Amino acid sequence: MTGHKINLFEFPSNLGLKKTDYAIEPGVKKLPDWLKQFGFHDQIKPDKVVRLGPPVYTMLVDKASQVRNADAIATYAKEQAAFLLNEINSEIFQLILGGDCSILIGSAIALRQKGAYGIFYLDGHTDFIWPEMSGTHGAAGMDLAIVAGHGHEKLTNIYNLKPYIQEEHIYCVGNREYDAPYEKPVIDSNTAYFPLVRLRENGLQHTVQQFLEMVEQNNLDGFFIHFDVDALDDRIMPAVDSRTADGLSFAELAEILAPLLSNEKAVGMEITILDPDLDKEGIYTREFVNKLVQIINSAT
Repeated sequence: MTGHKINLFEFPSNLGLKKTDYAIEPGVKKLPDWLKQFGFHDQIKPDKVVRLGPPVYTMLVDKASQVRNADAIATYAKEQAAFLLNEINSEIFQLILGGDCSILIGSAIALRQKGAYGIFYLDGHTDFIWPEMSGTHGAAGMDLAIVAGHGHEKLTNIYNLKPYIQEEHIYCVGNREYDAPYEKPVIDSNTAYFPLVRLRENGLQHTVQQFLEMVEQNNLDGFFIHFDVDALDDRIMPAVDSRTADGLSFAELAEILAPLLSNEKAVGMEITILDPDLDKEGIYTREFVNKLVQIINSAT
């Protein structure tokens, strides 16, 4: 994205999460406004800002798909894709603020409509499970599996485009929920899987380089980055819905994102899951914004 303009999209859906015990509804829909309050928008200096308002939150579990709010998520994903489709190109970088991880579905539909793309999925969880494995029935915990074509067609086959992203074109990086049944689906898939321990063993830069080589070898039109802030160390980013010990430092995050963002085939990145309700004083958000702005601006 070196030298490129930036479009900033605000997609603050919280439909992919279960209601919390600390709020009327999950607070991630406040993320774009919260980051703006801490100067993110002003420092990024986007060419334009586009907002798709949050849908009405419910706790409805769809009987057919066994995914919470499946129909509403599908509708929102179509609206997202319509916004993104005409913007995805090699000249303008699409920076997307969630919301929860279910917004990946809309991003992936737009990518699929545009061509063949890869995804670098940086997250503290795999999000590669089926509805019957989920205790919450939340799409935010299974979005990577959905975009790879696993699950009910309400979400996996919108516009008959299943799968939106080929498993072979996905790198799932940073999981630290080391539970054998939980990890089995992604291990059994054709997705390149680097949980945090293996990521560090393989080398952060080396893993990124392997991904970029995969993009080139498969002659992909480009790639997209999903960055869930719970990939960060819990000590520097505890304002997330599903906390887990350990995680990436800001230095490690920069080591991963810098070569990705500076690559000419990077078309966009989405940022998800930071919940302002869990950082009411902005202690963690302030440092996060400062570090992330540095990383993004150094790549433009």
